[in-house]
Amino acid sequence: MLIKYGEMALKGLNRRAFEEQLRKDLAGRLRTLGEWEFTSAQSTLRVGPLRGKTSAAAYAEVDMDAAAEMVRRVFGIAAYARAAQTEKDMARILETAADYFVPHLSAARTFKCEAKRADKSFPLNSPQICAAVGERLLETFPHLRVDVLQPDVTVTIEVRDRYAFLHADQCKGAGGMPAGSAGSAAVLISGGIDSPVAAWMMAKRGLRLTGIHFASPPYTSPLAEGKVHNLLGEVAKYSGRIPLLVVPFTHIQEEIRRLCPEDYFTLIMRRMMMRIAEMLARREGCQALITGESMGQVASQTMEALASTDAVTSLPVFRPLIGSDKEEVVSLARKIGTFDISIQPYEDCCTVFTPRHPRTRPRRSAVEAAEAPLDVASLCAEAAEGAKKIIIRNT
Repeated sequence: MLIKYGEMALKGLNRRAFEEQLRKDLAGRLRTLGEWEFTSAQSTLRVGPLRGKTSAAAYAEVDMDAAAEMVRRVFGIAAYARAAQTEKDMARILETAADYFVPHLSAARTFKCEAKRADKSFPLNSPQICAAVGERLLETFPHLRVDVLQPDVTVTIEVRDRYAFLHADQCKGAGGMPAGSAGSAAVLISGGIDSPVAAWMMAKRGLRLTGIHFASPPYTSPLAEGKVHNLLGEVAKYSGRIPLLVVPFTHIQEEIRRLCPEDYFTLIMRRMMMRIAEMLARREGCQALITGESMGQVASQTMEALASTDAVTSLPVFRPLIGSDKEEVVSLARKIGTFDISIQPYEDCCTVFTPRHPRTRPRRSAVEAAEAPLDVASLCAEAAEGAKKIIIRNT
């Protein structure tokens, strides 16, 4: 496979660090599918079976279909293509083209050739390479015709430093930046539509994720927690493994109901969540928090309410959906595979003890007065101490 970098190729002196982060991420994911080697040159990462084996033996021991599907979801990759590798000899290139492109061109009606001659010492220039390969393919597949504007298949020949590579159309990658290249953050994950999408969006920007989920048994079902596991499992296909911390939240919610004014229930609950999330995030080495909040979507997501919850944490709070409407979020949830899981009818703790008339534009001093009867420090410490840790893997 030839893997093309996206915006990572625009990095300066620290570009090597990003490339190494991507290589490590790929190596960790692909190791279950065989033995691989990685070679980076000219904004392209070449991934193939470990050298020292015959080609047939190497490919018999790896699953290229599964590897390509895994590569499709790795952040930091703009595009990728499965390619044939051959010697930088025109006769070998023509022979390989006639054989390798059989599955791509047998059912096609039109094609065109493109060539990229990175090695300028190669005796033929790019137009000459295209002409030679195109002629050979027309001889091999007489039903084809050339269409340079809208071909069914684009055949590409890349002459690089040590080898020539032949491939058909490139596949679009996940984009973004390599996992972990921007640091680590903890995402407050519920069973809804928004928070898994927010997690995916920040993972795409290079953040390594830790999930924090608040459970309120017996008011919430174990199925609700299982739903969160499944949601993070879909995100992990892109981001890599995700530690999940499940926080017991029942006692806190019962204390809020017992001691606090009803119209402040949701705001106080969110403030308690943010405090606990910060404690756990720092314990796990995270430098920021992520939430799935969108401006004005519900009562707790007005500007005043968000300011009230942000006031209790000193960590940055990332809200990638803040300017998105629900239709946009749903569309992205469908794309990444979380939507059908999110709409399963298992409620999370955010729906427990919902006030009939929640405050939408609270003053911070009023919220602080409403939560004053709570023993905030001991409640948060107790919940953080009781958190259980589960590893969600990218399977």
